[in-house]
Amino acid sequence: MHLVGMDVGGTNLRVGVFDGLDLVWERRFEADFAGICAENHHPLEKILEIIFEAVSQAIAEFPDISAAGMGFPGFIDPQTGRLASSPNLPGLCDVDLATPFSSRFEIPFRVENDALAAAYGEHALSGRSSLIYVGLGTGVGGGLVLKGMPYPGERGVAMEIGHLIVEPGGRPCGCGNRGCLEQYASASGVAKSYLEKTGKALNAREIASLAESGDREAIACFGEAGQNLAAALAHVLKVVDVPQVIVGGGLSQSWHLMKRSFDAKLEEDLIPVLRGKIGVAVSNSGDRAGMLGAALLTARSGSF
Repeated sequence: MHLVGMDVGGTNLRVGVFDGLDLVWERRFEADFAGICAENHHPLEKILEIIFEAVSQAIAEFPDISAAGMGFPGFIDPQTGRLASSPNLPGLCDVDLATPFSSRFEIPFRVENDALAAAYGEHALSGRSSLIYVGLGTGVGGGLVLKGMPYPGERGVAMEIGHLIVEPGGRPCGCGNRGCLEQYASASGVAKSYLEKTGKALNAREIASLAESGDREAIACFGEAGQNLAAALAHVLKVVDVPQVIVGGGLSQSWHLMKRSFDAKLEEDLIPVLRGKIGVAVSNSGDRAGMLGAALLTARSGSF
């Protein structure tokens, strides 16, 4: 029997079919979910249409799929599976994603926060019982696994590291606050930093290319991103005391541009007993951790 896992991002959808931990089929879809939410008064129907088409392709290839899971960006109620809100996908509030899917495909289905799903996938792949996953993409997500158990919190907002305030009164965030980490340490945050410094509107990939060519402002943007991420993580690690942090998401491809400032700030802000004892690594899962974690959590916990 096979499991299907989905990882929804702000601009893409990844779908994978798993046999145990092995990815046996994968499709990636360019899907501007953020744009759909911005341009439509009722974006849910369009989003579900894209997801349904992707899953239909998987089931056509593997009719024995027994369950499906989806990692979705936002605050997912761990009791009901309803999406309370999604700061980077505005317009989705108190949304039931699970029922339409289960009705359509008649298999167990579960929705989890995308970073929590990735954390659980990294746990399954690495065998580490306790870890934090940080996803650097359109925003900054976080997931926590403690002693082999995913920890969503009472209301599904545990490890929302992207919404820790690192610049009081700073840039407005989709969550309603100002100065949140994801406004500085995400792909969009790096782009905003570069725009502020130069007046040029470029994406994070373009800015990374400039940084690698020696552009001082681009280098500074990534340095500030790493520094802000480390400052936030240092506080989290003092609270949860886990030995491993795994960094994933699209912006992690530019980790080498953030690492020096990140390492220095993390060591500076950690309490002495933790210094030098926290493993920080870029994910080597090739983006499959989010899909795998979503699938395994459905198999483990059942549908809503």
